[in-house]
Amino acid sequence: MLSRTASCTCGQLSITVEGEPGGVGLCHCLACQTRTGSAFAYLAGFRGPYTVTGRATEYVRTGDAGASFCFRFCPVCGSTIYHTEEGVEGGVSIAVGAFADPDFPPPQDSVYDCRRHGWVVMPEGVRVFDLDPE
Repeated sequence: MLSRTASCTCGQLSITVEGEPGGVGLCHCLACQTRTGSAFAYLAGFRGPYTVTGRATEYVRTGDAGASFCFRFCPVCGSTIYHTEEGVEGGVSIAVGAFADPDFPPPQDSVYDCRRHGWVVMPEGVRVFDLDPE
């Protein structure tokens, strides 16, 4: 089975997952833009089990629909690596850039298109949602 490891910039914090992602997507919401310091978040969802190595600092944020998300980032270099959603057991979303793999699968979905920067063009075949459909 395919194993992937995502890690922070300094290497102190990492997460290893098995298999293919259950979904890969982009989020253009303003919270993801400020969290990543970029125009959007590029995330991959995986089912457990997964293994975390190193220390993480946590930040909990409530989404527009009321769900709570716990983001984990490296307390040394500040890289956001992964997050979980309260009440959703066994699942984890990982920042695709933390895999440092230019061959990682492309996004399937794009949410919060209403906040997408005008210069960002979606690849062909990506499902686009004005808000988060969940």
